[in-house]
Amino acid sequence: MAPRAPEIARAAPARKLNASRRGPADPVKSLMHRHRELCERAVDPLEIAAGLEAHGVTDRAAARYRHRDVFSLAEELFARVPAVAGEPATALRAPERDTETRAAWSLRALVPGAACIATAGALRLTEGMLGGQGRLAIALSGVLIGIVGLALSLRSGPLHAEGRSSGAAHVYGCWLLGYVLYGEALLDQVLSGGPEGPWTLTPAPLLGLALSVAPAAWCAHLFSVHAHRKLIDSRALEEFAAGVRPLLFGAVALHLCVLAVLLYVAHLGYGGGGAFAGAAALGVLLLLARLLTVHGFPEPAAVGLAAACALEALAPALVLAGRLPGLHFLARPVDALVMAAGTGAVPAVACGAAALGLLITATVALSRASAHTTPGDETRTTV
Repeated sequence: MAPRAPEIARAAPARKLNASRRGPADPVKSLMHRHRELCERAVDPLEIAAGLEAHGVTDRAAARYRHRDVFSLAEELFARVPAVAGEPATALRAPERDTETRAAWSLRALVPGAACIATAGALRLTEGMLGGQGRLAIALSGVLIGIVGLALSLRSGPLHAEGRSSGAAHVYGCWLLGYVLYGEALLDQVLSGGPEGPWTLTPAPLLGLALSVAPAAWCAHLFSVHAHRKLIDSRALEEFAAGVRPLLFGAVALHLCVLAVLLYVAHLGYGGGGAFAGAAALGVLLLLARLLTVHGFPEPAAVGLAAACALEALAPALVLAGRLPGLHFLARPVDALVMAAGTGAVPAVACGAAALGLLITATVALSRASAHTTPGDETRTTV
């Protein structure tokens, strides 16, 4: 069997201290056999602690094994189970500064916003000079570049989900972004007796969202780095959870503030209407969905996005259904909401409710140690 990594040498004395536990009444022995593969492949007690937590072993349950918390229980398991030969020593360590990598994913995250700004500028400059086909070609080129830039941003760096993101989640995201462009105009026409074209575009919110990709990447980076440090410094699962929750709320609040500024600037610079609150809620929803996906919870992320899509699609569907004889009551909730706050209230309510649900889910899921034990690009660099 290969020896443990040198940096874990401090665990060796535990072999003598815990020798008295190895007997017929040894409570740790059965746990050691059940999770032997986890213990053999772990290169740090933190990996064992996170794995035990993922299997339902809490600090309270650790008391049955004569330990004060899961972390001390993991240290004994790590000391008693020899490592598997040939396993590389890649123990969790404090993040190291990697300016080159950080600059690379930061630049990629700027591409969507830069593409949207360039497209908007080109359309402004060519107004009255080019025909409809030429301007359409400029718009499609900008959209294509923005999509490629967004794809690059999601393939590496803090927003990279390592293959966890599903195709359905991508479809939901495209729907939500498409609603930013066309949704309000569609709902307005449906309420006025339509739909009948052409629909009016509202590109300003989409421009603000594109510019917010880079801040979202940085917020995800800061959350991952500081959560990783909390994991290294914590001595109990409750202590770690209590330290991570403020980090999550801070990252979401920071992103919301930056996004609000970018949306305001986009409205000033481009105009064209659009729901400010709805776009802000969508930005928070997309960030939370991506954080959950990156840290191993793609299913609730997809459910949150799907719920927002369903609510947005339900509004015009209810209005159309309300035109049928005897079904006027179906359109009343949408009519009341639009009369109170305008058509922009629909995406605000849909994305806001979904974002609140994902925030509650993330508060529980991302406060678990097992959500932060696979360091990616985002946890190898520090601020």
